[in-house]
Amino acid sequence: MKVEIFTFCDFAQENSGKLTIVGTFDTIVSKNFPCIHPQLSVVLRLRFDIWEFSNHTFRIETRDLNGELNMETISGTVEVKGVGNATAVSHLVFSISNLQFKSSGMVNFVLYVDDRELTSIPLYIRKS
Repeated sequence: MKVEIFTFCDFAQENSGKLTIVGTFDTIVSKNFPCIHPQLSVVLRLRFDIWEFSNHTFRIETRDLNGELNMETISGTVEVKGVGNATAVSHLVFSISNLQFKSSGMVNFVLYVDDRELTSIPLYIRKS
């Protein structure tokens, strides 16, 4: 399994196997803290080889620089089916509303598939 895309963006949707991503970013800037970011999407594109076609569990945990959980864990199951190719992709899109940040810093989004940590991406929170 390979992670082809793992990003934050303003908007994303999956439609009939096509993934649309608008406004990818890794930094949120605010004048004041605490602050609330009204809307963001977390997007994943996972590629599975033919021998990996089955159900897989996933979760995304968020941890701040102190290692503490920052928001509720995103979790679920993805069913991977082939369509006659040697690989298949799964798109996962999660919209998060009213994400609150107490101060500037960094939040790490960590991806686990089948209870194995695959990768992570940082979300930086900056004061303007």
